[in-house]
Amino acid sequence: MIEAKNVTMHYDDCTALSHLNCQIPSGCIYGLVGSNGSGKSTFLRLISGVYRPSEGQIFIDGTPVYDHPEVKQSLFFIPDELFFLPQATLDRMAGFYQNLYPGFSMKRYKQLTKTFGLNPRATIQTFSKGMRRQAATILGLSVMPKYLFFDETFDGLDPIMRNLVKDVLRQDVSDYGTTVIIASHSLLELEDTCDQLALLHRGGIVFESDISHMKTSLFKVQFAMNGPYDESIFLKMDTRKIHRKGAITELIVRGDQERVLSILQEKNPILLEILPLGLEEIFVYEMEALGYDFANVLR
Repeated sequence: MIEAKNVTMHYDDCTALSHLNCQIPSGCIYGLVGSNGSGKSTFLRLISGVYRPSEGQIFIDGTPVYDHPEVKQSLFFIPDELFFLPQATLDRMAGFYQNLYPGFSMKRYKQLTKTFGLNPRATIQTFSKGMRRQAATILGLSVMPKYLFFDETFDGLDPIMRNLVKDVLRQDVSDYGTTVIIASHSLLELEDTCDQLALLHRGGIVFESDISHMKTSLFKVQFAMNGPYDESIFLKMDTRKIHRKGAITELIVRGDQERVLSILQEKNPILLEILPLGLEEIFVYEMEALGYDFANVLR
């Protein structure tokens, strides 16, 4: 488990993170979304032990990460700005990381280069942006880390490669219990990948939730009555928003779907259906409930 306790990070006169607290359970894919400058990259560098917090502390499995090299050997961080040795091939970089990480699996490295279709003897400098991102992903996965951190994982990848990376990450979580943290400015990239999502804004986490719970506890209801009806029925539900389109009333409701259906069915509606909400819609309503303008938070 990763635990951040009262973490603050200052850069000269700028505060990137302010009294941040969170717990990230093991064996999950954790998405960290936020606008540019919200503190995502700083947070990843802190939990990787690259930076020391100005205040507070970050623990991995109960041990402070910054001063403990043995903890750092259990993790791998793929930053937004990738680094490779000058004129290095993928094979050379694999040898480099094999010397740094005792758990590096050359067998897995060879399997992944074939899966991704990269030439391990070609100079990485000749790779496209997306190919360099694939190369970094291959190396990170081959380290066989317990914790794997990505900053803008899918940047430069085409749709086929994005899906491949997502599939490999899910398999690693399932097979090895790997904990994956992905930072991104796009909810759409994380919706079908993450188990949990957190929204980082102005140096702090303002919203955090399990995705499966979010998608089942907040939903849209459309119904229509044959004639007027008593709107007091809305008081029996945790109704977040009401919108009317002609004869159809549209509700955003939090709670148990079966209970909501039962309440509305008592009125014998001529139309009644529950529709799923997209992840971005859910975040909009949740952030509005907290008093935030979601669009401005991600801008």
